[in-house]
Amino acid sequence: MITTLAGVEHTPTFTGEYAEQVRQWHEAAYRMSRERAEQTWDYLGRSLVIPPEVQPITGTSHLLGEAVLAEVRPGDRVLDMGTGCGVNAILAAATAREVVAVDVNPAALDAARANAERNGVELDIRHSDVFDNVHGRFDLIVFDPPFRWFAPRDALETATTDHGYRALNTFFAHVGEHLTDTGRLLVFFGTSGDLDHLLARAADAGFTAETLATTRHTRDGWTVDYFT
Repeated sequence: MITTLAGVEHTPTFTGEYAEQVRQWHEAAYRMSRERAEQTWDYLGRSLVIPPEVQPITGTSHLLGEAVLAEVRPGDRVLDMGTGCGVNAILAAATAREVVAVDVNPAALDAARANAERNGVELDIRHSDVFDNVHGRFDLIVFDPPFRWFAPRDALETATTDHGYRALNTFFAHVGEHLTDTGRLLVFFGTSGDLDHLLARAADAGFTAETLATTRHTRDGWTVDYFT
């Protein structure tokens, strides 16, 4: 059992064969990410360059990206938590009045700055561990948290692993302090992580959840569902 900085204990519900399968999936994806070269993507009408030190776009990324395009309103102040290459912040910036994009990976921040310039949008880009360097309130917060509950080995892996769900628990413990009275969240997650834990933390923070988009992938005889 792991006690997080947010004071919430988390015992992974995955054990045995399923937990081992998740680790195998993760290790395969991690090796591919470590071995890949810089990538250029044409994604939802934006041009993005993603260096190997930054989490790439995946086959399910559009579930969140399309939701961002549909949800952002012209007067919104938006926070993109864990911005990575800046993709969702850049999508939001087409409509929002202000977008703050934060990450703990310095390479991700550099990529987000370059991609914002490449796409002709302005972002307030900051290094922040969850809300450490975030100020004020937002109309919309976009969060694509790590799915895995074990410890990251390097900056790249912080995009996909979160030891004991420390960052996720901290996020839900404090997100209410950073939302306006009518503020909304867009959150992306999958059942190769502990979705029940995420939903419980959201409920504890006073949120109700609505599924905006979902897809199902089957690999090696195992089925995973993804949700925005």
